[in-house]
Amino acid sequence: MVPRAAHAGRRRLIALRALRRTLGALCLGLAALPPASASSLAFCDPGSALSAEDKDRLLRFAAVVKAELERSDAPLALVARSGLDLRRIDQRYSHAGVALRASPETRWAVRQLYYACDEKLPRLFDQGLAAFLMGTDDARSGHVSLVFLPAAAAASLERAALDNARALRLLGAEYSANAYAFGLRYQNCNQWLAELLAAAWSESQDGFDDAQTARGAAQQWLRAEGYEPTRLAVGWWLMRAAAFVPWLHSDDHPADDLQHNVFRISMPVALEGFVHSRLPDATRVELCHAEGRVVVHRGWTPLADGCLPGDGDEVLALP
Repeated sequence: MVPRAAHAGRRRLIALRALRRTLGALCLGLAALPPASASSLAFCDPGSALSAEDKDRLLRFAAVVKAELERSDAPLALVARSGLDLRRIDQRYSHAGVALRASPETRWAVRQLYYACDEKLPRLFDQGLAAFLMGTDDARSGHVSLVFLPAAAAASLERAALDNARALRLLGAEYSANAYAFGLRYQNCNQWLAELLAAAWSESQDGFDDAQTARGAAQQWLRAEGYEPTRLAVGWWLMRAAAFVPWLHSDDHPADDLQHNVFRISMPVALEGFVHSRLPDATRVELCHAEGRVVVHRGWTPLADGCLPGDGDEVLALP
């Protein structure tokens, strides 16, 4: 007969592993190497190594995504990818950045925040599109979302994203995968992108030139414009387990949220919802690959689960 304490310890271990595999998937975690080397960076917790076949499949999928970007006349796109399986928290996408046609690194490189594992600090990286897609737990299937902005909004965001001083000024000093969306103590990758949108689109640039107030001004603007972070309801075991994972924190979240086992954090779905409500002319393309096919879905409704095509979707052979 297994002692009750052993059962309790096993439940804690399962909860801890579950939390690491869900919230820990956000923005983790490139090693601290120069941005130009981003495509060769190693992840903190890579799971199983990708085989040559897996890498080839992702490279071919990246070519399809890049062709979609090239067909647009846009200077950039908001891009989000799936990583680990986040269905347990009802999320498809974990990580977002901005893909830039005129990136100084390589065409359509993704500027994004990652957690630099060796330094234990958040850093900005420019990463080629193929390498961006390599950050997945299952190379046999995956999803990518592209959001194209109206010309004026895209031009403003391009200027902000390519302005290294401004982009770095919005970089938080400490990283937390589950950072509270309206807190200044920590930041995750999607929160940096939300604040970059604010810096680009705020009618008044007052405050954004001061390194001490840039993030606060951005968050104030987001609140005023109706930005709604993603509300993640987690079990109490998972909430407590956060204390044992170095890149997860709960001390920045409102007491009422913690009492109800809720985290309100920036996820790609929240960013896309904000863009769609603020810029009705923005367009969205979702692509997935599975079983040798690519499905291309256009519009703001989500692509069907299982990478199954719906009415009007385009189906391509994975070249």
